[in-house]
Amino acid sequence: MPEKSAAPPGVRPMRERISCRDCAIRQHCLPANLRDDELQRLDAIVLRGRPLHKGEHLFDAGQPLQQLHAVRSGTLKSYLLNSEGGEQITGFHLPGELLGLDGLGACGHPGFAVALETSMVCSIPLARLEELAADMPRLRGELLRVMSAAIHAEHEQWRLTRKAAAERLAGFLLELSQRFRARGYSARNFILPMGRCEIANYLGLTSETVSRLLARYRARGLVEISGRELRVTDLQRLQQLGGIDSIERTG
Repeated sequence: MPEKSAAPPGVRPMRERISCRDCAIRQHCLPANLRDDELQRLDAIVLRGRPLHKGEHLFDAGQPLQQLHAVRSGTLKSYLLNSEGGEQITGFHLPGELLGLDGLGACGHPGFAVALETSMVCSIPLARLEELAADMPRLRGELLRVMSAAIHAEHEQWRLTRKAAAERLAGFLLELSQRFRARGYSARNFILPMGRCEIANYLGLTSETVSRLLARYRARGLVEISGRELRVTDLQRLQQLGGIDSIERTG
């Protein structure tokens, strides 16, 4: 489905009172280290529209790349389709994270992005972003920073999927915990925005394996689970299981 406007499919371009300067998740997004005057120039090209509802696509595979998208609230997942038409999840995207970077080299989106819950995005027209970056070295640096972070995330996913199943799931929960904590939320109590089948797909496991491992973690006193609400009750032991020892034990 080709884009027909400068806004995401189904999102009518509009200006809102919120600005990059006032955004609570600015430090995780593209304008993190821009000066006020640079921030104003970037904010002038950002498009903000209505929310994406659960199950609504932000973009589809093959769609021309015309914008980068920053998650403002909610959660999205990105995925590819395999040769049999099955879904392979490639990432879960929290507020402050950018989508569309993987299409820069090909000038088109290689995969899909869909909202896991009601979500808001800021869309940045790529042509205008390139014009600004040519004139703003600090913005070019920010683009390199977010691209580097995306590459690092891909490497971490590759490493994670080569661990044993129990380590894989523990590492995923810990990494999600870190990301929530970085955004000012609790590292120990959070709602999983994705279902167990989606976690299993992302980690290369079966949903039965994920359910069995979560039950095992609960029996060992590592976590408490109620629906999608998860509470980490023994962070140190979960870190040991996941092979991670650098997460702060607060939050």
